Amino acid sequence: MPMTKLTFKPGLNRERTFASNEGGWYAADKVRFRFGLPEKIKGWVKRSEASFLGSCRALHAWTSLNLDSYLGIGTSSKYYIDFGTTLYDITPLRTTTSAGEVTFSASNASSTLVVTDTAHGAQQGDFVTFSGAVALGGGGTITAEILNQEYKIDLVVDANTYNITARAVASVSDITVDGQYTPTAVAANASDTGNGGGSVVGAYQINTGLDSTIFGSGWGAGVWNAADHGWGEAATTIVQQGTLRIWTHDNFGEDLLLNVRDGGIYYWDKSSGLTNAAVDITSLAGANSTPTVSKHVLVSDRDRHVLAFGCDTEANPGVQDPLAIRFSSQESLTDWAATATNTAGELRLGSGSEIVSVVETRQQILVFTDKSLYAMQYLGPPFTFGVNVVSENTSIISPLSTVAVQDNVFWMGDGEFYAYGGNVNKIPCSVKDYVFDDINRDQLEKIFAALNASNSEVWWFYPSSGSDNVDSYVLYNYVDRVWSYGTLARTAWLDRGINSFPIAASVDGYLYDHERGYDDGSTNPASAISSFIQSSPITLGDGERFAFIRRLLPDISFLDSSNQTAQTLFTLKANNFPGGDFLQSSANNVTLSNVAADENALPVQQYTNQINMRLRGRSISLRIDSTDTGLGWRLGTPSIDVRLDGKR
Repeated sequence: MPMTKLTFKPGLNRERTFASNEGGWYAADKVRFRFGLPEKIKGWVKRSEASFLGSCRALHAWTSLNLDSYLGIGTSSKYYIDFGTTLYDITPLRTTTSAGEVTFSASNASSTLVVTDTAHGAQQGDFVTFSGAVALGGGGTITAEILNQEYKIDLVVDANTYNITARAVASVSDITVDGQYTPTAVAANASDTGNGGGSVVGAYQINTGLDSTIFGSGWGAGVWNAADHGWGEAATTIVQQGTLRIWTHDNFGEDLLLNVRDGGIYYWDKSSGLTNAAVDITSLAGANSTPTVSKHVLVSDRDRHVLAFGCDTEANPGVQDPLAIRFSSQESLTDWAATATNTAGELRLGSGSEIVSVVETRQQILVFTDKSLYAMQYLGPPFTFGVNVVSENTSIISPLSTVAVQDNVFWMGDGEFYAYGGNVNKIPCSVKDYVFDDINRDQLEKIFAALNASNSEVWWFYPSSGSDNVDSYVLYNYVDRVWSYGTLARTAWLDRGINSFPIAASVDGYLYDHERGYDDGSTNPASAISSFIQSSPITLGDGERFAFIRRLLPDISFLDSSNQTAQTLFTLKANNFPGGDFLQSSANNVTLSNVAADENALPVQQYTNQINMRLRGRSISLRIDSTDTGLGWRLGTPSIDVRLDGKR
């Protein structure tokens, strides 16, 4: 028998059994498909040593009129703007006390300070900045400089008191290390008997949000559009008690609008500088009937209206209507009162119980409720905007699970993947059961979609069944229409555009440029990315005939790898029956230096032409592994030297 090429169908397939998926790929990690061929994904590099607090769930890039580049970062604890290599905290303030409302008390040899502020409204993990304080005592260690800085609240004792840890003087950004608040505690002494004086002012940032969804039992249990009950109906399973902190944000010119889901809408004026916090739009000069609570905010690119989704109505301010949509007058941040002389107004959707997600395309705005999909378009006066139902009984798994690709939108539903390009269609998925059976359904809100347009890919990151944190992904190449999956811990993603590379937020509190090199840049020095791909069997022998394999020709490209001595590991396995054990390949006179798959793996380097081996069976399976630094690879069509013999 002549040399036999090992040709595999592109994409992973887990809808078939291992044996019935003959000639296909069955499992992989950190491998994508391009032009039908598998290759290792590229690596990532830390953007800077600036670390953020909380879990990042939102990224937004824009440029100012003088071409300065900014990056908005919304986390569960704060909102930052990344400018240069520095993170600036512009988290809005919830309230600022009058002078004298805040007092301190300390205990000898303890770093815990008890803060008294009547009806403070704070919760554990919130941030407050004090000013106007004086030292707690002559000769004491708790000086005015120590008191007059920003603190994280350690413990809320009651409605009027909470505890903080007195710390050495430093900015919060300086003591944010690997995503953690790491103060140097300062203990009081016997002289610290004062209360900070009568001029202390406390400036409280908006309450921090949750890193994870918290559940209980009773009303409203389960997920959007669940089959066993409707939204708002009693259930015997679990109920969502606290939702994830999710930000939405958009530009108003060179300035920034931001919104905490089910919270206020805030405005950061670029001209005010990076050291000033965003402010509630209700506090802006000329504010007229502005929304006070919203689920999502965006600025319509086509007509320059500010839109708030799932907000309070003009007639009932302060009471959130989860299906209401309001829009300001054109080109205005502050004029929301609908009159005959402006273009402000409001709409209310008729299907579903709440707006879950909103995504803007080039032609329209798609609005997802828990049951339906609407298309919203600019009509002009007198109605300004109109909405039409695009699809009913369509599910969506989380607020962040949608992504727009020009005029198309992709999203993850509850058990299905969907695409919209004028009509809603289910996307055939060859790994559907594998993915949806692996999701931690208690943390569905953490699922988010990510566009990697340079590779024609949409990724959905999700928490696997064994994790409360996002640690896995499923990848769809929308040009080749093939799927892959793997493991990677990310919490937010922004495709390249203003920036040269896609940017992703990691659980370690740092941002990373992706598609750079082939290594894991979270360590210093960079470490190797472990990747592999495993095929289903290919039958070589028919009936009672067996194949004897004595040589492998790899056909693998090492792309632009920087490591000239790096190697991949090929493992061929053979079996005699679909349910039988596999026998592994064995290289002749080969000394292995870097074994990832097993001790019988065949090392293939850049100039490896062939490997002599011995293997016998009816069918074979191929696995490729790589664990070297500086290594990128793309598999072509390997060949094997096969001789068919008689009965076993």
